[in-house]
Amino acid sequence: MVYFIGAGPGAADLITLRGKAILERAEVILWADTLVNPEILNLARPAARIYPTGGMALEKQVEVMVEAVKSGQVVARLHTGDPSIYGATREQMRALDTAGVAYAVVPGVSSVFAVAAALKTELTQPEVSQTVILTRAAGRTPVPPSEALKGLAAHRATLVLLLSANLLEGAVAELLAGGYSPDTPAALVYRASWPEEKILRTPLSEISKAAKEANINRQAILIVGEALAAGATRSRLYSTRLQPGCFVGDER
Repeated sequence: MVYFIGAGPGAADLITLRGKAILERAEVILWADTLVNPEILNLARPAARIYPTGGMALEKQVEVMVEAVKSGQVVARLHTGDPSIYGATREQMRALDTAGVAYAVVPGVSSVFAVAAALKTELTQPEVSQTVILTRAAGRTPVPPSEALKGLAAHRATLVLLLSANLLEGAVAELLAGGYSPDTPAALVYRASWPEEKILRTPLSEISKAAKEANINRQAILIVGEALAAGATRSRLYSTRLQPGCFVGDER
């Protein structure tokens, strides 16, 4: 069958054990060469046929996968991060359904969580933000009008902006117009978990300028929200001051 594998955010050792095991036995590998760390391919068997998909049309990718599976081979389809977030996997799965080819999904470490790790922070904070919005700015791929940044900003939740580093100035303007204050904490992380990782922290109103000065206009994720501030609030998870009927570890 075909295995859609989340290769992780960049660092080669952030692929899951399950993904590693499948990659080591795959006879055919299709990988997102513009985003996935090539070091991961060191896990492939020497005889594996490897196809970079950066310039490969969907129809050709499907053709390779279907032919391999019908020949009794294992196919690894490597996607960056986790395949479920902006992975363009659903269209591949529809084509495989039509061809009668079985497939499975192996989750991976999303770049979103690699960014949080790089920042040494939580995306949620008690009494500050209990909601995380993952979204993108409208570009070549449109965004439904109901999901425009200006509207999402009204929630003032923790907002994670992916695939939008080249549209940062306009995106920030929308977020400010929608409800975030200019001094809302913001962080821009370039290539989280890669050796060349860069982290910028500024108030939201200054993040576009900082990105220009650092020459960051691709492969970066913006996080906005008060949860990024240090804060002094605590969860009740390990509280010793519990309500009647609660116990240590009760998250209610």
